[in-house]
Amino acid sequence: MSQWLALLIAMAAVGAVVVSVVVLRHRRIAEDDDPSETPDVIEYMVMMIGVVYAIVLGLAIAGVWEGMGSAQADTVAEAQALHEVQERVQVYPVDVRDKVRADVDAYARFVADHEWPYMRKHGELAPQGTVLLDQVRTDVTQFTPKTDLAAQAYQPVVDAVAAADQARVERGQSAGATMPGVVWFGLVTGALVTVGLIFTLQIRRSPKELLLAGLFSALIAFLLFLIWDLDAPFGGGLTVSTDVFRQLL
Repeated sequence: MSQWLALLIAMAAVGAVVVSVVVLRHRRIAEDDDPSETPDVIEYMVMMIGVVYAIVLGLAIAGVWEGMGSAQADTVAEAQALHEVQERVQVYPVDVRDKVRADVDAYARFVADHEWPYMRKHGELAPQGTVLLDQVRTDVTQFTPKTDLAAQAYQPVVDAVAAADQARVERGQSAGATMPGVVWFGLVTGALVTVGLIFTLQIRRSPKELLLAGLFSALIAFLLFLIWDLDAPFGGGLTVSTDVFRQLL
């Protein structure tokens, strides 16, 4: 099932449940019930809980969004470092240059085609990717420059491979979900409490009240889905793209 379809189903289901509960509850209200008797303290607590939960949601969204940006930056840095390797080995002998570029291409192709799905499934880097990058490192470190141009390019090439390896390690740290289970428990519980407080205000069956209750519940469901999706930079619907690696091929 598509994640976006799951989102629509979840939002519709939450809204439908809230509206159904309101309608069923209204049928059990006595005729002499007075909605104006809702104590002011309840309204104040509802307002404060809503504000606190909104702050928590905002912080959670900001955290996962920052994590997504960091994963994207690590990916771009890794691809850029490999591009530098491809360009700087231009002054190497033809056989060495072609070997380095072929191994860089093999690594980039593996990352784009196989490591992304592996990270999505296992939440960590694929061991084969480490082996392929180590081969690139071996190619550049075991080469002995014999010309001034090759000697000048040698250290920058080695540094570029080291930069790619560092960016790869940092990318691996973002491969899995970062939100702790206790945070998710707080977010989900807060959502249930916040939506449940709607019923303390003695909501009626007027179209406007039902519409607002449904939209409010759907909004919270959407924000929770957004946090869940962004929490997996390499496995959600808003995943980090592999285009930067495909451009190396």
